[in-house]
Amino acid sequence: MGAAREVAAVYTLDTNAVIYYLKGEFASASAAREVFEGDAPVYVSVITQLELLSFPSLTDAEASRIEELLATIALIPVDSQIARLAAGVRRAYRIGVSDSVIAATALFTGSTLLTRNVRDFMKVKGLSVRRM
Repeated sequence: MGAAREVAAVYTLDTNAVIYYLKGEFASASAAREVFEGDAPVYVSVITQLELLSFPSLTDAEASRIEELLATIALIPVDSQIARLAAGVRRAYRIGVSDSVIAATALFTGSTLLTRNVRDFMKVKGLSVRRM
């Protein structure tokens, strides 16, 4: 028998996790860096892509940097399965549409949600959340 291997956690990134990573802010960036530099898959919802690219003050350089980062991550579309999960999350926990879709993405992929917004997401049954 070989030595036991540690299984890397699989993450879905909340929009704020990507923002803090790109800005290199505080310890949050180190938590995100650990995720990005690991071997496990990393997911983001297309809702995160929409949120990141829709800031009115976003420069072309910032948009390019976001696109470059997103090209290295598995982008999860909103299909009917995720839409149904998100609707259930929204109904049960009264959180916004975007956060419901992001939570549903993490539930669908069986991944841990990396976020600064722990308060809203911790109440979602079955959702694994890691504070950054």
